[in-house]
Amino acid sequence: MAEFVAQEEMDRMTGYWWSPNEKHIAFLRVDESPVQTVIRNEIYAEEIKLIEQRYPATGSNNVNIQLATVDLDDQDIRFIDTGKEQNIYLPRVKWLPNSKSLSYQWQSRDQKTLKLNLYNLKSRKQKTLLTETSDHWINLHHDLKFLKDSKSFIWASERDGFKHLYHFDIKGELIAQLSKGEWVVDSLKSVDEENGWVYFTGRADTPLERHLYKVPLDGKAPEHVVRVTKRNGFHSIVFSRDNRSYIDKFSNIQTPQQVSLHQVNGEHITWLEQNQITDSHPLKPYYDDIVMPEFGSLKSDDGKATLYYKLFKPKNMVPGKKYPVIVNVYGGPHAQRVTNKWQGTAMSQYMVQQGYIVYQLDNRGSNYRGTAFEFPIYEKLGEVEVADQISGVKFLHTLPYVDKERIGIFGHSYGGYMALMTMFKAGDYFKAGVSGAPVTDWLLYDTHYTERYLSHPQSNAFGYQQSSVFPYVSGLQGPLMVYHGMADDNVLFTNTTKLIKSLQDENKVFELMTYPGSKHSMRGKKVKVHLNNTIMGFFNRHFNVTPAIAETGSKDESKNAASDNQAKASTGH
Repeated sequence: MAEFVAQEEMDRMTGYWWSPNEKHIAFLRVDESPVQTVIRNEIYAEEIKLIEQRYPATGSNNVNIQLATVDLDDQDIRFIDTGKEQNIYLPRVKWLPNSKSLSYQWQSRDQKTLKLNLYNLKSRKQKTLLTETSDHWINLHHDLKFLKDSKSFIWASERDGFKHLYHFDIKGELIAQLSKGEWVVDSLKSVDEENGWVYFTGRADTPLERHLYKVPLDGKAPEHVVRVTKRNGFHSIVFSRDNRSYIDKFSNIQTPQQVSLHQVNGEHITWLEQNQITDSHPLKPYYDDIVMPEFGSLKSDDGKATLYYKLFKPKNMVPGKKYPVIVNVYGGPHAQRVTNKWQGTAMSQYMVQQGYIVYQLDNRGSNYRGTAFEFPIYEKLGEVEVADQISGVKFLHTLPYVDKERIGIFGHSYGGYMALMTMFKAGDYFKAGVSGAPVTDWLLYDTHYTERYLSHPQSNAFGYQQSSVFPYVSGLQGPLMVYHGMADDNVLFTNTTKLIKSLQDENKVFELMTYPGSKHSMRGKKVKVHLNNTIMGFFNRHFNVTPAIAETGSKDESKNAASDNQAKASTGH
């Protein structure tokens, strides 16, 4: 198993790797003893559990880590010299096809330097193939592919401000840039060496959709990628080993996920799961009630960024009537909410059925827009994100059917943090808020995530203070509700207990709902139904909205429609 921060923040779940010829294993030796031991509590309905855990809070020690290989014939273990600096990360390890060499990625503690190193098993010599550096941080990826002869490799880099693919020889010399433009590659999918094509998913058409593209391996047309997928929307791709076909998991805002098999040129072969909305489909009784959003874009107040949004409006809106709005926010890095894909936004649909407009906007700091869009949050969280959400509300004020005195905000996790920061810092725009499982003090979060964006607490103590919610608590004007699972092992419940004390010290009245035994994702139908009802009840009270009875299915079912829809929303159907 991988160590805690590798699992939680690096998308690495394993700590060992078989060589292709199955004669060697590379593995990581992890010593957790430097990591501080903390005792956290998990509060359940009938008991309190005290959990002892080695947790690397930001600014504190990480594990000591070593890379080694073992030969299965003689069981000889050889440790690899990863350098004098021990305060590092080893986020990726990958064998070359010839099984003679091993690559590993070396990341500095501040995450501003990433090295791709090559180690030869026989000679025990190693070299650095390439080094990526940034004044902010380097985003990790899985887009490293050594070609069959082990003499060159494909690598993804954001060195020009957008994630693109590059072809290097085994000495680390650049052969060619394979893709180029003011758009990003999502992930490398396949390299067809025989026919000279590189396949990848990306956003060359629009950042709101993900498509499969191909470019020549010779790098002669990096700005002229060829789109393979045909339908507008979101595509998740898995190639066959022989590069002759691929499986496509597709959806768009109107089409639930479908899975199909395609030829390498994009031609449809057969359905694996068509998932049509037929009379027997569980979604059929509700499909006609689903509101499809409007997509749009606007300029940030400072004029530096284009921000995309989507807007859900109630059906059969009454001319001249002004409607309340709920801003459904996440706002954090490595996330994107405004996309042309089926998102199962059952709670948003229920809110719209109850007479609310639901609005989502991807602020700066979120993903798939290039580094200039991501980096403004560096060393100061909760500033540009809030400013961009305010830009979104100013746009809402221009809509004749929006009641600007009834604009609320709701979010979970980073979205919960955003709900607090907007309520505390922008009460003139956000009149009521629901904050779920919020981070309130970034000193309570782990090393790899937090230091990526806020640097080390010793070097950026002011940034940590200003990025917490506590300097702004006195600015709360409107109604606020906070909820949190009392067994949350991701965003610890301590974040909310600190908030409770701070609000009380400032004599701020607020509402609180806690869930014994619930983790960060708030799983379970009973928990979800109660939580959804609590959120809706909060906004209905403070925005003076009378709950609607949504007619869904046959007429004789209408009296139970609201409760049925709420249950469906809670279980994600």
